[in-house]
Amino acid sequence: PLIASPLRAETATKEKVAAALPKLEAFAQQVVEKKLMPGLSIAVVHRDEVVFLKGFGLRQVGKPETVDADTVFQLASLSKPISSTVVSALVSDGKVSWDSRIRDIDPGFTMQGELAADAVTVGDLFAHRSGLPGDIGNDIEPLGYSQGEILHRLRLAKPAYSFRNGYAYSNFGLTEGAVAAARASGLAWDEAAEEKLYKPLGMTSTSSRYRDFENRTNRAALHVPVDGSWASFTRRNADAQAPAGGVSSNARDIAQWLRLLLADGQYNGRPLIHKAALQQAQVPAIVRRIDPATGAASFYGYGWAIDYREHGIELSHAGAFSAGARTMAHLIPGERLAIAVLANAFPSGVPEGIGATFFDLVFKGQPTRDWVAQDNQIFDSLYKEMMKPSLAYATPPASPAAALPAAAYLGDYANDYVGGARVVDSGGSLYLQLGPAGKRFPLTHFNRDVFVYSPMAEAPKARMGVSFLIGPDGKAAKVTIEDLDEYGLGRLKRVGVP
Repeated sequence: PLIASPLRAETATKEKVAAALPKLEAFAQQVVEKKLMPGLSIAVVHRDEVVFLKGFGLRQVGKPETVDADTVFQLASLSKPISSTVVSALVSDGKVSWDSRIRDIDPGFTMQGELAADAVTVGDLFAHRSGLPGDIGNDIEPLGYSQGEILHRLRLAKPAYSFRNGYAYSNFGLTEGAVAAARASGLAWDEAAEEKLYKPLGMTSTSSRYRDFENRTNRAALHVPVDGSWASFTRRNADAQAPAGGVSSNARDIAQWLRLLLADGQYNGRPLIHKAALQQAQVPAIVRRIDPATGAASFYGYGWAIDYREHGIELSHAGAFSAGARTMAHLIPGERLAIAVLANAFPSGVPEGIGATFFDLVFKGQPTRDWVAQDNQIFDSLYKEMMKPSLAYATPPASPAAALPAAAYLGDYANDYVGGARVVDSGGSLYLQLGPAGKRFPLTHFNRDVFVYSPMAEAPKARMGVSFLIGPDGKAAKVTIEDLDEYGLGRLKRVGVP
């Protein structure tokens, strides 16, 4: 009963969809002309047919190359439902189950909390209901740690809620579920994705490896807003969280994936994935949120956002990189209708806005509101929320206390989560070195033993605190790196002799 009934009359007739497509094209063209997005591409599938496939705008601002249906985009978290489909294929093969316990298929992985460590399954991790705090791992990923190193460190996180009794969207939790499922099938994740999904569907421009994206000639650059314009200077290698955010693809390939889903695992009339394995992922596993305006619940399955609306079940997922990517796919299985929008800038609600506008055009004949403006507002507020912690350092104190001599702060610091940090003096300025690659950040004095640094290339104005605790010998005994300390894991003790 939770899956859309095939007996319900479809209202997305061929005629209505056909009438909506020219309007969708004109609308997408307007979006890029208004510079709401540098470039985007769209795929629409209806009744197992790719009825729309087109690119708009530029691959990169300042360069002439335009986006087409073959332009490859980084998908960010749209990778999650794709990875869910890959695991559904492994489940369909009988190699692993959504209910397989992680301790049985990947004994090296564990979590805090006896129940979770013992019972957590592939499905729990795909549903973000394991108890892991949502951002765990995200903070140390940019420091250059490998996937294995980050997954090993998840054991250090205290549970954010009791097992299966909450929802916290976790990139590295889902990554562990996917990697463990592939391992149980004797495959590395990128091999499983290729063998079970990309190759059978002819998705020749799709990959779960960053180097493949970098090697494409027809690829979209990332963009972020700088002083009211789109700027392209960032890179994002998401290999460490490949199943959760590391897929790159184009509209042409994504259309084939949408066909497979709308046909319940059939592709070109042949069964590729058992319907039951796919549908297990499309059943609510946890409440994702309650709409404050309507009181309606939204759910999350295994890598899918799930809603029940006028046209039955709706499956969707969005993706975003703060470094400059935005994506979205939205399916209405009962109508055998789906749209995907891939775009090359953040923060923006354009993909969701285009999707909602398209469904209005099909079902109502015209847009019922300015969905792009509404979704842009939502993303603007999310971006402001993301930048909030740095507001404490936006204005220096009127009369700051002087720092101690540099020698008080210099030296090595470490803990099990962040690993090693080093404070060095170069040309009379202090620098913080972090991670295996020794990424180097200038430290700017703020007040007494508090300094600030800018950890995000895409948001150079976002400053975070680095606070030193001075010991009885007049030297720093500890350092707290604020943006790594959301879960109390960013506090490092001095080690060795400076």
